[in-house]
Amino acid sequence: MKIIKTKLVILFLCLSGIIVNGQSRRVADKYFEEFAYFKAAKIYEAVYQKGDTTTYLLKRLGDAYYNNSQTENAEFWYKKLIEDKKEKDPSYLFKYSQVLRSNGSVQKADSIYNLLKITIDSQSGEKYVNKENNLQDFLNNGDKKISLRNLAINTPYSDFGGVIFEDKVYFASASPKGEKREKLYRWNNQPFLNLYKSDSYFERVDEAKTDSIFELENKTILSPGINTQFHESSPVFTKDGKTMYFSRVNFNGKKLGKDKKLTVNLKLFKAERVGDDWGNVEELPFNSDDYSVAHPALSPDGKSLYFASDMPGTLGETDIFKVEIKEDGFGEPVNLGKNVNTTAKEMFPFISDDNVLFFSSNGHKGLGLLDIFQTKIYNDSTYSQITNLDHPFNSKKDDFSFFIAKDGKKGFFSSNRAKGKGDDDIYSFYITEIPESERCYQYVTGVVTDKVTKERIPNAIVKLVDDLGTVLEEKLTDSRGSYNFKLECKQENYVVIADKRDYRNPDKKNISVLGKNKDERYTADLVLDPLIIGDQIVIKPIYFDYDKDFIREDAQYELENIVTVMTNHPKMVIKIESHTDSRGAKSYNRNLSDRRAKSTRDFIISRGIEPERIESAIGYGEDKLLNHCDDKNSKKCTEEEHQLNRRSYFYIVRGKEVSIDNVKPTVIDKKGYNNQKDMLEKLNKFKANKTKKLRSKSENDKCFKEDNDCGK
Repeated sequence: MKIIKTKLVILFLCLSGIIVNGQSRRVADKYFEEFAYFKAAKIYEAVYQKGDTTTYLLKRLGDAYYNNSQTENAEFWYKKLIEDKKEKDPSYLFKYSQVLRSNGSVQKADSIYNLLKITIDSQSGEKYVNKENNLQDFLNNGDKKISLRNLAINTPYSDFGGVIFEDKVYFASASPKGEKREKLYRWNNQPFLNLYKSDSYFERVDEAKTDSIFELENKTILSPGINTQFHESSPVFTKDGKTMYFSRVNFNGKKLGKDKKLTVNLKLFKAERVGDDWGNVEELPFNSDDYSVAHPALSPDGKSLYFASDMPGTLGETDIFKVEIKEDGFGEPVNLGKNVNTTAKEMFPFISDDNVLFFSSNGHKGLGLLDIFQTKIYNDSTYSQITNLDHPFNSKKDDFSFFIAKDGKKGFFSSNRAKGKGDDDIYSFYITEIPESERCYQYVTGVVTDKVTKERIPNAIVKLVDDLGTVLEEKLTDSRGSYNFKLECKQENYVVIADKRDYRNPDKKNISVLGKNKDERYTADLVLDPLIIGDQIVIKPIYFDYDKDFIREDAQYELENIVTVMTNHPKMVIKIESHTDSRGAKSYNRNLSDRRAKSTRDFIISRGIEPERIESAIGYGEDKLLNHCDDKNSKKCTEEEHQLNRRSYFYIVRGKEVSIDNVKPTVIDKKGYNNQKDMLEKLNKFKANKTKKLRSKSENDKCFKEDNDCGK
């Protein structure tokens, strides 16, 4: 009886712990769903310490810190989720790779990102693969110097969004107003944002007085007519100075508006100039309680208003939209489309006087979390390729709220990067020209050659790529197969990549310029392996498992090369020959090789190649063994030797003109290895015309075997 009582007490204590844990987690869930991430994280951690290590809890803990940009804490919990629990959800692989990169673990971030790309092949995760982009070149760091300053008006709280209007700079700050019972924003446990203005001035920072810093002073809060007890931010002004647009939470002066989930969203408002102040505040007609509309920006002609929103029609988490400003109101909001927006976050738009759209995104490939990007807006409302502003504007953390003045020299952006004063800080920048005599350049040169012919390859594509995979520049090799790049003197690593149609995989070389000198030159010669030699498409043999006819994964990779060549040469027609090893009856092996040929043919057709472009797909059974493993010696052979005979080959029947001088056929000796020397000697005997269509394989084989002068 005593034992039974003891067991009941233990069971009661265990159940009590589960109940308490469940109650605590529900409380944390409520805070989380109300965006009170600071409080939610603390309770989730207490629940974890009591034994709840479920994937649900780890996701919530990681997200609570991720949403507050506390990337070190987010990495700790995402690591447990991804590495301990083996979570494969693309959204969490994406976020884990982001926080790793933000925290400086670039190689590990790349490894997780590669796992993400593999995962999306079998899941609906394409939206988490970053769009590629180029680096910004309108601020060419080679001939300009960019001076940054963490502004004196920054506080330990969130400060962001400087814009110049008349002789003042306007921005948002969560610094305390000095009230006795000031409200706190539960998302980050800071005071709510208010709008401020400051005076600006220049400060010379070197003896030569060539380096200027743009600084602010005399911080003043805007009137209660604009600021409320909740958030205001992101002001923008019309050129006539009569109207200010800004963001505010869904608050009408008396109560907060909420959606069905009790979420308080953001809205856009406009105010009119009233003397030296602002008043007559009203919200814009396309706002809604059900979604957020925020971060306004005006086109240079003042006819369009840009903003960020998660309204219906959004491609991702938040997109950038624009709406026409009419005399009697506004048009219908229009999404900027897939060139600008991704399925992640795009926000904080700004349009410069020369019609360049700047915005922040974590969906385009960047240096860390939110990065600043730019694209030129054309007259037909299309956009140039997205480019990343790179250092010093972007960092491993969040970078956003970019603004550049009319003179194109000074401006602001905001960041929570390392060595700041607190949360988000405002940084000023000032751009000065560097005299030509002081500019620093380095050079990368090289040649691209054919691996088989050893000849240089003209018109090969050569790309210069940074260590994040961003294409900096792209060129074609000249008639001698040469290329060259002129680099700004940055402390960076680069990769040079060469590629051309009808060649196998691109070749690449790593170039490090860390700590190198001005005018230093680097050589990176590249070699490409041809996909076509003579009348044969050159790929590694496509092997089959014993007594099987399905296309293995390693064979699929090689077959994609066939598809690439045939796509590049739409008139090309090929034939397929498949083979078996010697084990089994000859009639059975003939049938098996036919099935292998058919499987090979079907795969190529499934990739979009027309059936009529495959003249035949024939199996030869064990008639054409590559080695000594015939019926007599079969039992003496290893499985690796038998494997060499279970293969498919591909031959061009017509549709490919090649130069005889460039033909160096590959043959396979009885051991299955490449042996070209003797064949090249015989090939020289029938070179005649510089360019002609090659004979069929059977005709060439006859020439080689009989040692005839087939060139005639």
